[in-house]
Amino acid sequence: MLKINVRGENIEVTSAIRDYVEKKISKLDKYLDSNANVTAHANLRTYPDKTTKVEVTIPLPYLVLRAEETSPDMYGSIDLVTDKLIRQIRKHKTKINRKSREKGYKHLDFTNENLDDADAEENKIEIVRTKNIAVKPMDSEEAVLQMEMLGHNFFIYEDADTNDINIVYRRRDGKYGLMDINEN
Repeated sequence: MLKINVRGENIEVTSAIRDYVEKKISKLDKYLDSNANVTAHANLRTYPDKTTKVEVTIPLPYLVLRAEETSPDMYGSIDLVTDKLIRQIRKHKTKINRKSREKGYKHLDFTNENLDDADAEENKIEIVRTKNIAVKPMDSEEAVLQMEMLGHNFFIYEDADTNDINIVYRRRDGKYGLMDINEN
């Protein structure tokens, strides 16, 4: 059963908005395992320029579904986020079913109902290029400079101090993020 937690920032979540979010997101319940105890977190924001942002996150046992949409129409954003989540579920359902057949897993997170075989073919992942890279020791500032010089959105490097593999990336807000990859 899918539970829905609706939260608002700079907006009062009225019963009409809450009902609309719950109605739309509850459509996802038919794609999820009926035995799963899942909570969807919906975050609604309004900005001073009258745009709204809708973010929905659904943590599952081995996967986190997340979608966001920004537009002047909150209800339209809710519809678009729901569509994005359905596409993600279909894509991952196909991937999980393929892997489970290969490895012999019996438990799946998604049901087979309401998903077309055409979607499975459409969402097939095909790697069209493989690129080998040599990671060089450097600090994060140099890695950001290298990323900018190459015109990429991310850059992989070896941290000169820790010898860990790290990734710097450009965030949507134009700032930078750092992923520190720790080997277990």
